[in-house]
Amino acid sequence: MIKPHPLKGPNTLKLGVFSANADGGLAITDVPERWKAGWDDNLSAAQIADRAGLEFFLPIARWKGFGGKNHVREWSFETFTWAAALAAATQDIGLFMTVHVPLVHPLYAAKALATVDHVSHGRAGLNIVCGWNPKEFAMFGVPLVEKGYDQATEWLEIVERAYISEDPFDFSGSYYTLKDAVSRPASLQAPRPVTMNAAFGGPGRDFAAKNCDYLFTTFTEIAESGSHVADIRSRAEAAGRDVGVYTVCHVVCRETQQEAEDYYRRYAVTLADHVAVDTHMAGKKEFSQSHDQQAYARYRQRFAGGAGSYPLVGTPEKIVADMQAISAEGYAGIALSFVNYTHELPFFCDRVLPLLRQAGLRL
Repeated sequence: MIKPHPLKGPNTLKLGVFSANADGGLAITDVPERWKAGWDDNLSAAQIADRAGLEFFLPIARWKGFGGKNHVREWSFETFTWAAALAAATQDIGLFMTVHVPLVHPLYAAKALATVDHVSHGRAGLNIVCGWNPKEFAMFGVPLVEKGYDQATEWLEIVERAYISEDPFDFSGSYYTLKDAVSRPASLQAPRPVTMNAAFGGPGRDFAAKNCDYLFTTFTEIAESGSHVADIRSRAEAAGRDVGVYTVCHVVCRETQQEAEDYYRRYAVTLADHVAVDTHMAGKKEFSQSHDQQAYARYRQRFAGGAGSYPLVGTPEKIVADMQAISAEGYAGIALSFVNYTHELPFFCDRVLPLLRQAGLRL
């Protein structure tokens, strides 16, 4: 018997670390302490999060960066290999892989995912994305798929069949044609490891509602964020399923509110990598449905600070209050990013987690 996946654990509000595998994390900044995403630092951050009891470590899949002075996110670790290495060096934390469906064949993904699930003794998870950046796909000579979530549905069906089929199977679809397909070993988690998807638009949310265990979405203001939860839940209910709703936040946690706000402005405004911010925002606005349209006009600082995610900025008490409000809107978890994970995670874990326990959001 393997233990339940950490995302199925008892905490009301699950927490994880996001984008540590990539240069800068989510921050697009030129501060000297910016995250360089070296392997040793990734290992340290994962072990800090693991010891603190955080539920998951979630990477981004990035092949081409956004330019600027630091070639933002051009440096990133491939996520199957990264997760396998971390699985061997951690004990309890869930380890996700993020995969671009059009760039990775489902049989390869099935075997790589099962490998990580065995190394981690059932802690693997899969973040399924269809991609939004045509310049990135052009590197592979692959166009963006117009109906990417239709392809993703076939892709995931093949992964699941590879695990449950006792005999080789054929598959004939619109995107894949397989003959005598087989993949062993199957994952330890049955019928497959937990899956998530980050979707804002209708087709993506419908795909997640029908196929995934968890869906990540963004919001502009906490007071308005519950509408996204309601929309996702209604889609899941229509599919006869229950899907957990998560979000993403970038964190600046300091002893005083002024200190936190001053640092946030320093790295995300004064020393933002403005060329890379412009490139990132323009691409997201044109090709991605990841944010409310008003976010692009109103919150440039948030894109430099954390890829347009919601900012948790302030004292430990202020951040806990914001997390309580996010939880009250129906969110089951938050993926967190920092300017420098190994510098900032220890303070966050030491000061914020006890307050979340006092608030009844974590055991």
